Amino acid sequence: MSTLTFILPFLLVYLVVVVYAERKISAFMQDRLGPMEVGYYGTLQTIADLLKLLQKEDIVPLGARPLLFKVAPLLIFLAVFLGFSVIPLSPLWPGAGINSGVFFLLAVTSLDVLGILVAGWSSANKYSSLGAFRAVAQIISYEVPLALSVLCVVMCCQTLDLQEISLNQGILGSTEKFLLGTRLVATDDVGGFLAWNIFQMPFLAPAWIIFFIASLAESNRAPFDLPEAESEIVAGFHTEYSGFRWAIVMLAEYGMMLLVSMLGVVLFFGSWNTPFMNLGQFHLANWTTGPWWGIFWIVTKTLFFTAVQIWVRWTFPRVRIDQLMNLSWKYLTPASLLLIMISGLWKLWVS
Repeated sequence: MSTLTFILPFLLVYLVVVVYAERKISAFMQDRLGPMEVGYYGTLQTIADLLKLLQKEDIVPLGARPLLFKVAPLLIFLAVFLGFSVIPLSPLWPGAGINSGVFFLLAVTSLDVLGILVAGWSSANKYSSLGAFRAVAQIISYEVPLALSVLCVVMCCQTLDLQEISLNQGILGSTEKFLLGTRLVATDDVGGFLAWNIFQMPFLAPAWIIFFIASLAESNRAPFDLPEAESEIVAGFHTEYSGFRWAIVMLAEYGMMLLVSMLGVVLFFGSWNTPFMNLGQFHLANWTTGPWWGIFWIVTKTLFFTAVQIWVRWTFPRVRIDQLMNLSWKYLTPASLLLIMISGLWKLWVS
C-alpha cells in the first residue's frame, strides 16, 4: 500500500474536520458558539465554504506573471504532499522505504519556500512581496533548529530510515521478522510508551519542545503566523489569490500541520507503536499491534498534536518579527547544538 494513496483522500477529509475543529475549539476558548447554522451544530459549514471557493472566479491580477502566479500554489502543496511519501503508517506499510527518509522529507518540504517566494513576487503586489520575503526569512531561520532537533534523534537511533526509528520504539525490534503479515513477538517484550524515544532518552524531551516550536513557525501557525498577519488587513504572500488557488494554499498549510505532527510522532512518540505494555498475563501490546492498529495509533497521536497546535494558536499572541528571529537564532539554535553534543556523548556512553 502506498502512503500517498492513503494520505491524499485522508488529507481532504482531515481538512474538513480540522477546520471545523479549529472553529469550534477557538469558539470554546473565547466563550462563543462558532458555526451553528449550516448543518447540525455547523458541521456542514466547512463543506459549504469549500463549495463556495470552487465556484469563485479565478482572478489573475493585471500586472502579475500569469504562469508563475498559477503554478506557485501547486508547488507549495506538492512540496508538502511529497513529504508524506516516506512516513511509515504501520509495521507492514513503511511508506516509500527510502533509507534516508529523514533527509528526503526535510529536503523536499523545504521547497515550499520557493513556492511562497514565487507566489508573492509574481502577484505584482508590494504587500504580497513583503509577505513572501518575511515568510522566507521565517521558514529558513526555523529550519535550522528543526533540523538540529531531528538530528538528535537520528544520532541516538543511528539511522535515517523512519521505519527503523519506528521499529526501535516498540515490541517489534529492528530484527523482527514478518511472515504473511503475522507478527512474531517475543513474550518477554514489554513495549508500550516506555519504549518511545522521548521516554527511553529523556534528554530528547527538550529536543521535542524545540521541534514543536520550530514546526509551528514552519507551518506559519500562530504565534508565528507573521506571513499572514491578519491584523495588518492583508493575507501576506497569498493576498491576490482567490477561489480554488487560495484553497490550495490553505490545504498546504493544514497539510504541513499534519506532516510535522506526524513526523514528531514518528521521531519522539513511538510512531505507529501502541502505548500499551505487556505486563504479566495482560499482553495489551500484543493485542493492539498490527497493520491496522498501526494506522490507528499514528493517526490518533498525530491528531492529538494537531489539536495542540490549534490550542497554541488561540492562546498566545503573535510575536514581533525581531522576537521571532531572536528566538530562533539566540535561543533555539544554540540549545539544539547543545542537545546534539549531549546526544553524541550519550551514544558514546551506551555503546
